[in-house]
Amino acid sequence: MYKQLHTPYSPSSSSGTAPPMPVQQMPADNDNGETPPLGFAVAQIHGIFILAENAEGLIIVDMHAAHERITYEHLKRSMAEDNIRSQPLLVPVSLAVSKKEADYANSNQAVFQTLGFELDRLDSEKLVIRAVPSLLKDTDVESLVRDVLSDLVMHGSSDRIQAAINEILGTMACHNSVRANRKLSIPEMNALLRDMERTERSGQCNHGRPTWTQLTVDQLDKLFMRGT
Repeated sequence: MYKQLHTPYSPSSSSGTAPPMPVQQMPADNDNGETPPLGFAVAQIHGIFILAENAEGLIIVDMHAAHERITYEHLKRSMAEDNIRSQPLLVPVSLAVSKKEADYANSNQAVFQTLGFELDRLDSEKLVIRAVPSLLKDTDVESLVRDVLSDLVMHGSSDRIQAAINEILGTMACHNSVRANRKLSIPEMNALLRDMERTERSGQCNHGRPTWTQLTVDQLDKLFMRGT
């Protein structure tokens, strides 16, 4: 049984490493005689869109946006399973902070360690950053740590590190996804459709754009004034 997909964007409504592009042969249907929610691919348009036929009519997929979401969710799962990996800094970064911030950093060591940071307290108003999450090694980690400490002092928690990591994962997903104008075979297109059906939030890419839309047979009839 195929799971129910999120509601697609419709013209009639208001508006690690990346996984390799899999290959799947196109069956007539599944063992239960069902057509998958996103149907089976029939063509590719301008190297950008996949056209597929399902039980309702026509599915149009933006292949880059769809693969970007698949890749992003794959990277997030990989990171969650492997935990966030730390990278020691060749030259540790000293950080002058207030005594209160230093106290919070000292009492929240486990929080920073879970997120891939290694912080030590040098004295009452000085910290040293010895390791950072590997994905954030090229970012302004000093400013990030300061912002996180500010959140901890004010709110008792902070989502800034995870937000920064998610942003980088999104960038990685975009660059590692199948590009426009790449010609896909029918088996590759069908494999992408099946991956979309298994992926959470597959109806939107990481930037909030729709990845697919449905045109029913009735909508197609109206477009061509059939039956009027």
